[in-house]
Amino acid sequence: MKIGSDKTAPGAVVLLGGRSEIGLEVAKRLAPGRTVVLAARRSGDLASQVAEIKAAGATEVHTVEFDADDVESHAQVLDEIAASFRRLGVVILAFGVLGDQSRAEHDAAHAVSVVHTDYVAQLSVLTHLAVHLRAQGSGQIVVFSSVAGARVRRANYVYGSAKAGLDGFASGLSDALHGSGVHLLLVRPGFVIGRMTKGMKPAPFSSTPEQVADAVVRGLASRSGPVWVPKTLRPLFFTMRFVPRFVWRKMPR
Repeated sequence: MKIGSDKTAPGAVVLLGGRSEIGLEVAKRLAPGRTVVLAARRSGDLASQVAEIKAAGATEVHTVEFDADDVESHAQVLDEIAASFRRLGVVILAFGVLGDQSRAEHDAAHAVSVVHTDYVAQLSVLTHLAVHLRAQGSGQIVVFSSVAGARVRRANYVYGSAKAGLDGFASGLSDALHGSGVHLLLVRPGFVIGRMTKGMKPAPFSSTPEQVADAVVRGLASRSGPVWVPKTLRPLFFTMRFVPRFVWRKMPR
């Protein structure tokens, strides 16, 4: 489904996390008539994803090697993408991990790994990307936060804390980019039923990758502020801030 993709910033669509279900759904909605770049590890194995994007109407689809955890490589990768495709239109940050909460409570290295991917690596990419797009004078960035970061729960506090940090950083960066011609769209989905959450019991107010992607493209087209998916989560989590701590610590993930 194409929802306002013609109203988004012109230029190449770049998906950092080229295998992400949500990211691919967003890219497919933006693809018609545009160049799309899929960046991921093992970029030579993205044939099925390339086919999906081509079928969605992209004029060209390119793959780029990208390891989100290798923060030292970010500047070079983004420099090469910017040099190869000149104008960047929409850049989607769709990489991340859920991690294993039980393991992270006893394995510090695993906890650090989750936070590195979901916060530190995102911060690095966003900082380099903001420099490029400011110089370009246009462009849009999609950042996926989560309701898990709105008020961190005991059941997934490692992942939730990383998302809370990312949410704060992206919110501040969005304000810093105001007036530069660059728009940052912060997305706060609830539980998303998909490959990443396979085997987990869906939480109330769950959504699908397709529903999240539709909300993202609407937000890009209107250049809106934070987008909650579904919308009902926004007032719900405003209320959740007042839930007593002894009740909150028993909340499921």
